[in-house]
Amino acid sequence: MQHYTLVFMAESSSTYTSGVQQSVKFLKGVGENRARLLGKLGITTVLDLLEHFPRAYINRKLNPSLFDVQVGDRIAFTAMISWVDTRHTPKGKVILNVGVSDSKVAIVCSWFSYPKAYETLFKPGRLVWLTGTLSEFNGQFQMLHPEFELIEEDEAEENDFWKGREVLPVYPLTEGFTQKLLRRLVFNAFALYAKQIEENLPATIVEQYGFLARNVALQKMHFSQKPEELPDIKRRFAYEELFYSQILWARHKVFHGIKIKGINFVNKRELTTSLYKQLPFQLTNAQKSVLRELFADMCSDKQMSRLLQGDVGSGKTVVTLFAMLLAVENGYQAALMAPTEILADQHFVTMNTLLKGLDVNVCILKGGNYKGKAEIKADIESGKAQLVIGTHALLQKDVHFAKLGFVCVDEQHRFGVEQRARLARMALHPDLLYLSATPIPRSLAMTVYGDLEVSIINEMPPSRKPVHTVVRSSTKIDLVFAQVQKELEAGRQVYIVCPLVEESEKLSLLDATNLYEYVSTKVFPKFSCALLHGRMKAAQKDEIMLKFKAGDTKILVSTTVIEVGVDVPNASVMIVEHAERFGLAQMHQLRGRVGRGNAQSYCFLIEHQPIGKIARERLNTMTRTTDGFIIAEKDLELRGPGELFGFEQSGMPIFRFANIMRDQDVLKLARDDAFAIVNDDPDFEKPENALLKRLYHHQFSKKEELILY
Repeated sequence: MQHYTLVFMAESSSTYTSGVQQSVKFLKGVGENRARLLGKLGITTVLDLLEHFPRAYINRKLNPSLFDVQVGDRIAFTAMISWVDTRHTPKGKVILNVGVSDSKVAIVCSWFSYPKAYETLFKPGRLVWLTGTLSEFNGQFQMLHPEFELIEEDEAEENDFWKGREVLPVYPLTEGFTQKLLRRLVFNAFALYAKQIEENLPATIVEQYGFLARNVALQKMHFSQKPEELPDIKRRFAYEELFYSQILWARHKVFHGIKIKGINFVNKRELTTSLYKQLPFQLTNAQKSVLRELFADMCSDKQMSRLLQGDVGSGKTVVTLFAMLLAVENGYQAALMAPTEILADQHFVTMNTLLKGLDVNVCILKGGNYKGKAEIKADIESGKAQLVIGTHALLQKDVHFAKLGFVCVDEQHRFGVEQRARLARMALHPDLLYLSATPIPRSLAMTVYGDLEVSIINEMPPSRKPVHTVVRSSTKIDLVFAQVQKELEAGRQVYIVCPLVEESEKLSLLDATNLYEYVSTKVFPKFSCALLHGRMKAAQKDEIMLKFKAGDTKILVSTTVIEVGVDVPNASVMIVEHAERFGLAQMHQLRGRVGRGNAQSYCFLIEHQPIGKIARERLNTMTRTTDGFIIAEKDLELRGPGELFGFEQSGMPIFRFANIMRDQDVLKLARDDAFAIVNDDPDFEKPENALLKRLYHHQFSKKEELILY
């Protein structure tokens, strides 16, 4: 049996040739149709295929480690099929059960919905590789709908490279592809192009960290027979990906500082002091600290570009208002852009209330056609409107500011990097402040928002009472409803959130539609109840939320479309059904909808069995802390960055190789190295940076056009 890991000669090349950059359709065994399908996996070139890494590895040997597994574990193992049977449910559905064993532990694999071919694929005595989450039913280990691959030596062709290899790669697939087909295509790609794979890191870095040459490392990712060597190889690919992303931000800081000069405001202490004296509350120390950071930026000649993070209720809006007044008292206009009309209206009301008695003209501009809109635009263009609150409508071509000096973007992850760039390029280069109620761990902020300075309000006003959070079993929901009854009778309001809009055949979860009917007719028939979900039109959703905000509706049954930042001080209870299915960041945002008034508020996380280990850890975290930054770090640790913070909106890549939580030490190294190189040679003119210059501009030239204002 072969045990070599390096399959093809590992000769270096001085350039990327046309071979690896050409369309994958020209590779033997692909063609037009398969190329189209591979495109769904992000594979368009031969190089993309070479970099399509396995998501797991099969070991053909029986794996005896099942003795140590626990319910809730995500496992992958090889086992022998012991028995197969099908059973019909009372509703006419067919369940396929397959018993597997590693000679010590037995597991039943069940499929409730499956292709008919499965019934002939599984046969006793066959070896099968399985991966999924372990659960338990009637005292028996079980896996529901696991992924699998049958392993049989006689299926391999006589001259098949993979025949006889103990370790096989398992790739992410799309329709029309099997593991066997994709393995063959990967092998063909390396056979033809292994010698054309170029190194993409400076030689000094490769030597400094002892990285394998890139063409060697790529082959080992696919063909290694020693799984223990893969972590170090993955570290190399994580580094190169993070390194180039940090080069982007390093160049931004250099060139933005040189080319763009902002407005040098003067702290006249006129409107800002007047506001401070009439505030009905005291600013927290965290708010004061952030204000010093903002004013220092605004009173310098650089264009401020700052991210302000703070939990819901920490006081970001009043801090923003002080910054806006600094611009106004210097003769400039200030604008605040919110992602929805509800939030824009809320900011408009809040700021008018806080500014009562001060000589400041505040207006609001929203989308659509309505009476008075033309006059508002005219006031903005003339400069009469000093503080302008609005939605995306502020970015329309027919909106002209007389002298815009400051822009704040609320819930900035809802706006793309192109919109950020457009704001920054405005004629006077206004100072920019981005608000986020979604706490972002520093490691993630360095990659997603590397162009921004970061300020944090990590202290809540003393008047805010922490939301009391408890986990309750679905079997005890009557006890929860009894407590909710008391809150409703005291005049409070309640949110109930479900993961689904309607009943699903595939998922046995509570849905908002049926729960709304149950709650409104059976549980709380005396209290007004409304249903809210994402399939409704925007105007209908706004109307429902406004009625709830006004107190006309007492109970709101909803999916997760409840707007971030919507302020309903009278809402004192949040019930999250099937909480085990929500991420930590999402549960924290939902909890933030309550606790905005003076009354004690409650968040009930309703769990439905079975619950995995990670889900249990998420729920326990929610009961232990209300600190959004601790929760964000834990969420990142448990499920990675994924879509948590809108990578697709940030303009940065969704990393294929790097994991922001796992690779924090790699990120620091890559960041330090990238900034050192750019500070020393920002245009990569030195001979030793020639490779870096060519590859960097090949990968990031379009992104530079967006952020290097």
